[in-house]
Parts: sequence; structure tokens; C-alpha cells
Amino acid sequence: MKKAFLAQIKNNKGFTLLEILLVVGAIAILAGIVILAINPGKQLGATRNAQRYSDVNAITNAVYQYSIDNDGVLPSTITVTPTEICASGGTCTGLIDLGVLVTSQTYLTAIPSEPQKTNANGAGYFISKSANGRVTVSASFEENDAVISVTR
Repeated sequence: MKKAFLAQIKNNKGFTLLEILLVVGAIAILAGIVILAINPGKQLGATRNAQRYSDVNAITNAVYQYSIDNDGVLPSTITVTPTEICASGGTCTGLIDLGVLVTSQTYLTAIPSEPQKTNANGAGYFISKSANGRVTVSASFEENDAVISVTR
């Protein structure tokens, strides 16, 4: 009898269905917790906001570099009303044309485009100037309740 019992134990080398289901369930629960903790939607939004902030700064810096090189005169197309900037190579009807900034790639190599822009001719960024010459550049599609705007 003892021999038969030992033979039976040696032949049981696999996992039972219940053990496999418990392990798969535990892994699924842990994966769910990790995905909720990482929150990929929020992370992607934060990445796009970082790109927007970088683009807004680049445009503002280019405008002021142009102003410095031209005795304090801003590009003539900038108005006091916040208006969308024309994309590089776009049709600029009703948009602000900042082509002087990309001529010969002096200040920018190209007008940056907003990651989620909807207007094919627009860059997705708005620019305006105040009565005293301060320039404001802002993004139009901020995510995660961010406000992306630079005034100099």
C-alpha cells in the first residue's frame, strides 16, 4: 500500500485548475492596480502640455529676438486681439503670419504646431500684443486643467 501511495504522489507533478485560476486572478488584480496608479491618459496629457509650454516659449523667444534685431519693433502682423498663428506653409487668411521668424531659419526653423490642433492652416497657438508692447502667446488645447500662456 505504501508503494502505491508513493507512486501516486510522484505522478502528480502539475498544477490544478484552481491554482492556475488563483494565480491569473492575482496577476490581473495587480495589473489593474498598476494601470490605475500610472494613469496613462493623464501622463500623455502632461507630455503634450510640456510640448505646448516648450512651443509657446520658443515662439515668444523668437518674437523678442526678432524685436531686438529690429530696434524694438515687433512683427507687424501681431495684433491686440488674440489670433491664431499661421502654420508654416499654411494659408494665412485670418491668421497671424509670423513667416518673418522662419525666413532663413533665423529665429525658428518652422512655426511649432500644437499636438492636437484642428485647423490645418493654423498652428494651434494664439498671439497678441498689449498697448505697451507686451506679447502674449498661449496654447488653445491645454489638458489636465493647465493654463499655458507666456507674456513678455
